[in-house]
Order: sequence, then structure tokens, then C-alpha cells
Amino acid sequence: MIERTVLLQSEGSDMPTFLVHPDEGDRFPVVLFLMDALGIREELRDMCRRIASVGYLVALPNLYHRDGGPSFDPSTLSTGWLDPRMEALNDALSMEMTVTDCGAVLAYLRRQRVARLPGAVIGYCMGGRHAIAAAAAFPDDFAAMASLHGGRLVTEAPDSPHRRLAGMRAEAYFGWAEDDPVAPRSHAQAVESALTARGRPYRIEHHAGAHHGFTFPERHCYHKPAAETVWSRLFALFQRNLQTAG
Repeated sequence: MIERTVLLQSEGSDMPTFLVHPDEGDRFPVVLFLMDALGIREELRDMCRRIASVGYLVALPNLYHRDGGPSFDPSTLSTGWLDPRMEALNDALSMEMTVTDCGAVLAYLRRQRVARLPGAVIGYCMGGRHAIAAAAAFPDDFAAMASLHGGRLVTEAPDSPHRRLAGMRAEAYFGWAEDDPVAPRSHAQAVESALTARGRPYRIEHHAGAHHGFTFPERHCYHKPAAETVWSRLFALFQRNLQTAG
């Protein structure tokens, strides 16, 4: 595997972006990995490595770069306590900011011989809504989109994430926990209505016995059966929609 971190310019700030791809092969389909509210940490890099190991170039940008790129300890979530700074950063990160950041990553990757587009964009928790925004903003660059236990996908605001689904061309996958307070069934129904209206393939799943954040192996709520199911869904999604490495 080949991995490195590059500094990309976005809105006048250095945005550290972790990149990883196989050490054998020519060009690899891109998977843009959007972080959760806890920020960049080795747990996310390991998840990127798992994707890269089967033939993809994975890019993980630090979306908190405007605020110094902090990260937070997942173990604190087991107590139910949420770091106020983490919550503030989550609230302050707009979809417009992330679209700008994703544009910077895409511009860099288009100049790299090893990268192949269109690719996929996936987002976890907070990143779920930003993945929708990116796929809608760059429909020619993303053939697949996935939101894993994404929260705040449906709001009363005119720019609610679910309203942006109409602008995507990507095949979509939404994987939620069976019982998730930040993603009630009413939100899934609104998302499904928007996906149905656009007339392109999608899949929505609620994973039995799982709780919010269930895909993260270092989190107290990790649910291995559901997490492994999500991995199988992601790899199948990529296989259907992204050109294989050559």
C-alpha cells in the first residue's frame, strides 16, 4: 500500500488530506471518505486502508481544517457526554464549506495519474449529509454515494440535505441503525421519497440491533454483524458503479 498526507488549499487554509491506494496497479477509482464529527484519527485511516486494499484510491480530507483540524476521543461517547467544541464544529461546518473542500480534493486528484473518476463519496454520521451535498454538487464525478448512520439529513430548512438528492446521479446507499435518535424513521421516509422521485437506483437499510455509530470498530456501540454487512454493501456498490483498477 502507498499512503501519504498532502496539504490542499481550500478557502485559504491548508487542508490535510490522507491518501492511500494499492502499491501495484496503474489507475484506481477514487473513493472520497468524509469523516464523522469526531474528526480525523487512526480509526478512520484504517477504514480507508480497508477500502484501498481491494483496489481503490481513498482520500480522507480533514474537514475541520479551518479550525486547526482537531479530533476527539471516541471513548468519551460511552458516557453520553458530548464535547461542546465538537458539537460546535459540527454545527458550524456547512454543506457549502464541504462542497468547496471536496472540490479542492477533486481538482488535486484530476492531476494525479493514479486517480480515476468518476468515483464514490461516502460519509459517516456528520459526513452523511456532506456526502449528499458533494454528490449533488459534482454529479459527473460521483457515480456512487453512501451515507452511514447519517444524521440531520432531513430538516425544515430550504437547503435540507434530502432536498439535494434530486441533483445526484449517483447510485445511493443509506445504512442506518435500527433505532437512531438522530435519524428517525420519518427521516428515512423523506429520503426514500426523494430518491424514488429521481428515478435512479438506491438502497435503504435499517440494521437490527445496531445503534448510532455502529460501523466504527473502536466505538462502544460497534456492532460487528451490521458493520460487516455495510462493508459488503459498499464494496458491491463500488463494483457496480466504478471502473475497476487497471
